[in-house]
Amino acid sequence: MIVVDPGHNGGNAGRPDEINKKVFIGNGYKACNTTGTSTAAGYSEHAFTWDLANRLAKVLRGEGAKVTLTREDDRGVGPCVNERAAIGNRAKADAVLSLHGDGAAASGHGFHVIEPLPVGKNTGIVAASARLGEAIRDAYRSGTGIPYASYVGRAGLDRRGDLGGLNLSTVPIVFLECGNMPNPGDAAKMSSASFRQRMADSLARGFEHYLG
Repeated sequence: MIVVDPGHNGGNAGRPDEINKKVFIGNGYKACNTTGTSTAAGYSEHAFTWDLANRLAKVLRGEGAKVTLTREDDRGVGPCVNERAAIGNRAKADAVLSLHGDGAAASGHGFHVIEPLPVGKNTGIVAASARLGEAIRDAYRSGTGIPYASYVGRAGLDRRGDLGGLNLSTVPIVFLECGNMPNPGDAAKMSSASFRQRMADSLARGFEHYLG
């Protein structure tokens, strides 16, 4: 079982009361969810992740994998970050990939994978998540040609202990910041349907490598 988590949701901006409520993330409290970022032309992160997640799920299912998404459409609100982690945990997923687009300064470009630091319940999956992260990184870099992020991490990898999806997971998980949406070059790729398909095909190869 593979769980794909398309970050954010299309209805989040209209329900600040829901997405701003605090939830426990394993070592503190953060907002349930956020609205995400967008390109300068207005292509939203939630739409990008939803499209990419569905493309990836289609490829994986075509290869015989069982795939679950953490949300049903791009019109709803949430789910909160703790519930997104719970979906993967309940499914006893072999791997979870949370898809995002970064919102850094426009001068920064490239992608990076975020792996979990040990925070309580996730301690047992940190090593496996690191292996998943390297498999996703290598396949995405090879398949898309997008360089490692110029502004964060090292060799396309970062580790964090402040993200609920990573902290609360009991199955192998990584986040992928597929590119920096305010950067014109990254935005052009992320806004292209054909390039998003290339991203999906590349990520499927990463899962193949990780799962053997």
